[in-house]
This record gives sequence, C-alpha cells and structure tokens, in this order.
Amino acid sequence: MISLSWCASRCGGISLLSLLALCSWVLFRAAISTTAQPHQDSDNHHMKSRFTTAKYGGTSTHVFAYYSLLVHSLVVAFQFRACRAVWEGTANLQRTKLQKWLTNRHLHRRWKYSASSLSSTDTSSSPSSLSSSEVGDWDSSTETEHELELVIHAILVPNYKEDIEGLIETLQVLASHPQARHTYDVYLAMEQRELTAKAKAAQLVSKFKGCFRFIAATFHPEDIAGESPGKSSNLSWAARAASKRYEIETRRDVVLTSIDADSHLSWRYFSEITSMHFAYSETASTTLYSTPIIFDRNAHLVPGVVRSDVVWSAAGLSGLGSTICPPTSVYSVPLELVDRVGGWDTGPDSIGEDLHMYLKCFFALNGNLTTRSVKSPVSQTNITTSAGQGLLGQLHGVDARYRQALRHMWGSLDSGYALKQAMEVWRRRRQTQQVCQPLHLTTSSKMRSNTSFDWQKEILRSDDSVMRVKIEPPNWFNIFLLFHRLFEAHFMPAHISILVVASTLYRALTPQEEDTFSIAWTFVATDILRAIGLLTLLVFFYSYQQYHHLALEARRNEMIAAGLAEVVSQ
Repeated sequence: MISLSWCASRCGGISLLSLLALCSWVLFRAAISTTAQPHQDSDNHHMKSRFTTAKYGGTSTHVFAYYSLLVHSLVVAFQFRACRAVWEGTANLQRTKLQKWLTNRHLHRRWKYSASSLSSTDTSSSPSSLSSSEVGDWDSSTETEHELELVIHAILVPNYKEDIEGLIETLQVLASHPQARHTYDVYLAMEQRELTAKAKAAQLVSKFKGCFRFIAATFHPEDIAGESPGKSSNLSWAARAASKRYEIETRRDVVLTSIDADSHLSWRYFSEITSMHFAYSETASTTLYSTPIIFDRNAHLVPGVVRSDVVWSAAGLSGLGSTICPPTSVYSVPLELVDRVGGWDTGPDSIGEDLHMYLKCFFALNGNLTTRSVKSPVSQTNITTSAGQGLLGQLHGVDARYRQALRHMWGSLDSGYALKQAMEVWRRRRQTQQVCQPLHLTTSSKMRSNTSFDWQKEILRSDDSVMRVKIEPPNWFNIFLLFHRLFEAHFMPAHISILVVASTLYRALTPQEEDTFSIAWTFVATDILRAIGLLTLLVFFYSYQQYHHLALEARRNEMIAAGLAEVVSQ
C-alpha cells in the first residue's frame, strides 16, 4: 500500500518518463532496422531482419502508434468541447445583453421584501465597525441567525500583499449588487505574516461598513504545525471562522464562495446560484458551482509571448455543462458540503486549491458530486509587473509568468491525490452512512483533511454536535470521467508534444513501404486529426473573440450603471 501511495504521488513524472522510454525504444528499434537493410544480400536475410524487428519491437511499436492516435483524438475532443462551450456562453450573453438591472424594480422589491427576515441592519453594523486595534476573528457567541428566506452568500476573499486599491475595486463591485446589503457576508481572509494586514483590513472594513450584510477580517497564523502557507490554508482558517456565525438550522441555506482578490463578479452570478439552490433542493447540499473566467482588464500590459488567458479560459469553458466540471479560481460550495468534507486542506499537496477542493468534495461523495455551471463569466487580471513597456518590461513580464507557471505546476499533485482518494473510495465502497461536524468544531488539522472510515469512527466518539448523512454508492462512471479530465489537464499537453516529435522521427526512419507492423494508417489518421485540430483551434479563437467582447460589454454596462465607470478597463 505504501508503494502504491508513493507511485500515485509521483504519477505525473512516472508517466512522462515511461512515455519517453517507450518512444526512445521504438525509435531505437526503427533506426536499427533501417541501418541493417542496405546490407541485405538476399530475400532470406531480408525476411530474417523483419522477423527480428517484429519479435523485439512489435508490441512496443503498436502501443506507441495506438497511444499516439488516442491522445490526438482526445486533443480534438477537448477542442470541440471548448468550441461548444464558448458558443453556448456567447448565446447566453446575447440573451442577457439588453437587461438593465438597475431599472428592474421587481428585482429590487424582491431583495427588499426578503431582507425583513435577515436582520441585515444588526448583522452589518456591529462586527464590521471594528477599529484597527480590534480587527480580527470575531466572537460569534452573541450573534444569532434568524430564519433564512434566501441564500446567504459567504464570500471569502483570500489575499496576501495585495494592493489595497485592487481590494477596494473588488469590494466596490460586490457592494454595487442590489442584493449585497441583504445576503452578502464578506470575509477578508488576511495573512498574519503580512505586516500591514491589520491596518489594511481596518481601512477596508471601515470603508465598506453598511454596504454588506456583514463584513469582517480573519488573520491566518503562520505557525500552525503541518500547514503550508498559501491560498488553501488561508481559506481553511477563514471558512472555520465564518462557520461559527451560522446555526445548525440555517446552514443549509449558506453558500461559501471563494474569489481572488482581483475577481469582479456580476450580480447575476449570485442570483443564478440562489435560483439553482432552491430549484434543485434535493441536491443543494451536494452541489459545487463553477463559472468561466475571462482576463479582460490588463491584457495590454502582458507580453504577447506569455499571454495565457485564452488557454486558461478554454480550460475552464471546456467543462461547462458537463457532469465533471472542475472550477478555475472562482467557485461556490454549500456550507453543509464544506462541513461534510472537513473544509479546505492545508498541506503541501493542496497548493492547487480550486481543483483540490473539487476533488475532495467529489471523492467524499463517492463521485456523486453535482456540478452546476453559472453562465456569468468572472473578470480577472493577468499577472503583470511595474517594469514598464520596454524590453526590460517584457523580460520582467516573462519572468513573472514563469513564476506563476511554476506555482500552477504544483497543481499536478492533485492527480496523485485523486488516485489515492479513488483507492479510499474502493475501500469504503460498502459504507452507507457518513457523519460530520460543523466545520468550526473540527479543530484537528488531521481530522479536517481526513474523510476516511477511521475518521468517521473517531468523530462518533466525540462529544461535539454530530450530523449523520446518507452516502450513495460509488459512481464509477463519474470517477472514470474525472480521471479523463485530469489526464487532459496534467498529462495531455506534455504527452502530445512528445508524441508529435517521436512520430515524426519514426516516419522519417521507417519508409512507408516498410510498414512491418501495419501501423502506417495510424499516422495518416493522426495527420487528419492534426488538421482538424488546427481548424477547430482557429474556430475557437474566432468564437472566443466574440464571447470575450460580449462579456466585456456586459461588464462595462453593469459598472457604468452602478456608477463605477472608473473600474472598467480602458
């Protein structure tokens, strides 16, 4: 079991080395066969050479050829899914293009009427008025939630050394939403190791006092044993602090949303989640909401050679509407589901926080996680530097993107995490019940990151509040689809690059008339697939341009209508 766990943690590197070894062996056999043929003096010797090549290279060559065909097919399938998603997203933006939300009196009356049961005045005034010396994790013992008629959106904003101007813009956009004062609980997830964090939080809380139903700051300590610094551990701390505010009977209508410090969300994002939460009440507690992202506010400041915004958007779009749709940066999870999985992980394998949390929820539910797509794209910014626009600025921009890519690379650890969790699902496949606690009562970091059967027995022996939930049998088809998506994200880009080079070299070494293994047709098929892929990619770029334009126009109209024209990109 230890060896399996070791291999699972390193599956990305093992697969890459295995593919390189396979290609090297096949090319070596092809080179040996080619160099031997000029010395053939007779038909018998020719037949012997072909027999030797087939005997020692047949199986590996077939694996190489058919695997290349498979990967090419998956690349084209991914591009088709991305095109379909961007067409659907464009159609959705066109349908909502003419809506004027500020003049929608019915919408405003709805939130105003619903606010009467939320006690918004009380909850938004006392905790959010903390001075700079009082900003911190609040005492929730004196606060009681009233019966909810709408979804409470607990918005977590993890940040570390972010410019306060950028945070003000993000909060201004949230505060401009008509439902903000009645249903938004905003938690500024700060890091204790940031020296100016308390002063910054005090300024933000004071500035936006009364704009939300509730606003406060949390400060993630830097000396917690077993934790790795980063977004996931910060979210874990903030979510447990937020959990204290919600009583057991109200938690079912609380949804936690994780956003980046530069994320600008439309009011429609939260409105759609509210609608789906009640429309699909039977799966509301086992649903994760994901949304596409666009990079639309500072693309002109990024060197063209490292512009990766279209690639990231394509990756997020490709899963929309599918059963398996991992989120990118921004996503929402019901508080009941967060309780069930024990919150965000804090170890070194959770650096890719968005995908890791998705996987944790997915496997905790034995593959029965429901994923719903919110068709309202989130505005993001590319990583930039302040080095200017000259050659030096271009080099600094490339370096910044390289450092970001290194951080993203650590997300490949989630493939190993998924393999280990799949083994755990098999081990507990006959389990029918699951027990959990409210997140803030599960204080042990080990327990927060463990959903195994042993953990279930341990929690039953505790004296804290325990909730029992039914667990569905494993959905192996969904688990298979998940690993297909993980292959696309973490393996396919490197594998297709190696296979394109290796197949080109193989065809150069092996003339078509010497098709010893009858695999020449696979190379013809991959040529066709590459042509289709190129055409599909051009179609996607053209379609994405229209989608990006409509998304930017929709955001600009909302910001202008809300009096925030200054935060619209120039």
